[in-house]
Amino acid sequence: MLAALPLLCASAFVAGFFDAIVGGGGLIQLPALLVLLPDVPVATVLGTNKMTSLMGTSVAVTQYARHVRLEWPVVLPATLTAFVFSFIGARAASLIPTALFRPVILVLLIGVAAYVFQKKDFGTSSVSRLAGRRQLLTSLGVGTVLGFYDGIFGPGTGSFLIFTFIGMFGLSFLSASASAKVVNAATNLSAVAYFASTQHILYTAALPMAGCNILGSLLGTRLAVLRGNRFIRVLFLGVISLIILKFGFDLFR
Repeated sequence: MLAALPLLCASAFVAGFFDAIVGGGGLIQLPALLVLLPDVPVATVLGTNKMTSLMGTSVAVTQYARHVRLEWPVVLPATLTAFVFSFIGARAASLIPTALFRPVILVLLIGVAAYVFQKKDFGTSSVSRLAGRRQLLTSLGVGTVLGFYDGIFGPGTGSFLIFTFIGMFGLSFLSASASAKVVNAATNLSAVAYFASTQHILYTAALPMAGCNILGSLLGTRLAVLRGNRFIRVLFLGVISLIILKFGFDLFR
């Protein structure tokens, strides 16, 4: 494993960078773990990936909180339900074949990419759309659905969160990215709690990778804050396109 550690750390750095801005870090980090640690059980690979990601997302949350005003009435209910349902999803991961998700997620991702590409002003500014009870119930629903999805499967969760926070709640790309990191930190913490309790985390890889993921996350959040909504929009479309290609390749391979 020591021979693979430099490449694992490099993948964690790049994953932390992209994940802090638009999500999609799992597209880089998880395949690297699977390829470079072929003898490690898949459950342990997943636990190690979540442990590493948790460190990066936690740092991203603290960095965004210093520079971006978070809409807590929107974010907090989604975070609470996402935490609970991510744990449930992690428990259900061994019972439901993840191959069932791929066609549905591929279609959803294509729809998201097409919508954002066509709607040029999507996420360029914050426009309040929901309030009161409707806002609360919608936020709880978002946390439930995407929290469960992140626990049971995971790829693209950050991107789906960003799209949802913009489309449903009218946040800007920058605010949505910051909000997505709060929810993602909760889902990662919940999944880590499950994997740690079942002894499925390889700490000798997770800890050095976490350090590199944190460095990538720090760089990503700083760049997102400096460059703003238009930069995040372009990167969002790029990452969504890569996830679509990956899902399509896996589905039709």
